[in-house]
Amino acid sequence: MTADASLPEAVDADELAAGAEKLGVGLDAAQCDRLQGFAALLLRWNRVHNLTAIERPEQVLSHHLLDSLAVVPLLADLAGARALRVLDVGAGGGLPGVPLAIALPVLRFTLLDKVGKKVAFLQQARLELGLANVEAVHARIEDYDAESFDIVLARAFSSLTELVRVTRRLIAPRGHWCAMKGALLQAEIEELERADLGVRVSRTVKLRVPHLNAERHVVLLEPR
Repeated sequence: MTADASLPEAVDADELAAGAEKLGVGLDAAQCDRLQGFAALLLRWNRVHNLTAIERPEQVLSHHLLDSLAVVPLLADLAGARALRVLDVGAGGGLPGVPLAIALPVLRFTLLDKVGKKVAFLQQARLELGLANVEAVHARIEDYDAESFDIVLARAFSSLTELVRVTRRLIAPRGHWCAMKGALLQAEIEELERADLGVRVSRTVKLRVPHLNAERHVVLLEPR
């Protein structure tokens, strides 16, 4: 899969590979190719469907691809060699779900969104990129019913308390929530503790994303 030739610019393959390496993520040539193809598809669809406010390839690289790939080492550590089921809540334009599915092909990703045009994009991305480990689902999280997931993943999704409330029934007994945040807000963690939803914060990790001058954190939660 190669970047769409009709685009005036594309994500630079060398910068992508170098940025991923700084994150501790090893990508082979086929994975880099798929990530470039995903970026090209996102930019092409964005011209019509407004999937993201980011329109320049260099910003797609930093704010979308590398920002998503930053959690690969954490997910790989949680999974080991197991083919875990991962739910990406509010998957939007496939971020972080699609880059993670490319980088972690052993994991099985369900990308959920309530907006039809975004799910149509996810389905097209799955087909064009040949992502057999991805399923795109059009549904509200409040109405979605499925077998339990090992990991519930969310990027910039409301508060920690709301995330747990709407997905608690979907988490496996030994599963984890992986909440991707900008600045780490202690008030959110304290609110979650007061809500007493039967979860605990197992770890908080500060991420350093290449080419991105902004705070990034991950909060890992687990049932208690």
